[in-house]
Amino acid sequence: MKRRKPEWLKVKYRNTDEVIEVRNILRTLSLNTVCEEASCPNLMECFGRKTATFMILGKYCTRNCTFCNVEHNRPQHVDPEEPVKVAEAISKLNLKHVVITSVTRDDLPDGGAEHFAQVITEIKKRDQQVIVEVLISDLKGNVSALAQIIQAKPDIINHNIETVPRLYEAVRPQAIYQRSIQLLYQVKLLEPNMLTKSGIMVGLGETPSEVEDVLADLRQADCDLLTIGQYLAPSKDHHPVVEFVTPETFEKYKRIALDLGFKHVASGPLVRSSYHADQVSSLLNNNQ
Repeated sequence: MKRRKPEWLKVKYRNTDEVIEVRNILRTLSLNTVCEEASCPNLMECFGRKTATFMILGKYCTRNCTFCNVEHNRPQHVDPEEPVKVAEAISKLNLKHVVITSVTRDDLPDGGAEHFAQVITEIKKRDQQVIVEVLISDLKGNVSALAQIIQAKPDIINHNIETVPRLYEAVRPQAIYQRSIQLLYQVKLLEPNMLTKSGIMVGLGETPSEVEDVLADLRQADCDLLTIGQYLAPSKDHHPVVEFVTPETFEKYKRIALDLGFKHVASGPLVRSSYHADQVSSLLNNNQ
């Protein structure tokens, strides 16, 4: 049975001039955004603020996570012009904080790390002041691939833990919880000053104590930034929503996370990994 959304999850859609402008720029440059591919509920707000999360390395994913709306299919050819196109779009939109993510490319030996590095380099070449946040896959635990991304000097490395360990088999069958935790820890070993970030969805059937254990594991890995948001099933074929978590519970999780030592926590029903990502810009200045 489909659950009715509570009032706090209802979003008004509006197609403003800014939204149309962002969409036109993306279409002209043949760029993908996770905002559109993952059916993000904040798309209109973010496009209206002239922000977007760019999704590189094609639009088809090599993994088949049951929570995600990005299509699982044979991966596309990597576009060598994509780094320049992304940098051009950022320039046209006059963005100061950008988020670059990708489909998971298990078919590539480096998981797409070299391409990520090229995108970061191209953005920084045009404007050194742009804050670049990359949301990466687990790279199958490939440390040299991770090092390649770090060497390109992004400002934030994000890797989402997504859910609690018990639900991995049902929600992220091709991922490994400890591998994801280790990746975040490995970033700090390679570059201690790099800000790291992760995110978890709730409402998939986890318990509060399981969420708290994940937050503790992330802090053990010295993760700095955290997002917690409500899972919304993209369709009836995806993992079902087990619970609509109340705003009060999100506030409770935020307090727990801050007490554990996270530098910044965004926790709320509509929070997504890149939602209002620019709010952490002040932390970067303090981290340098």
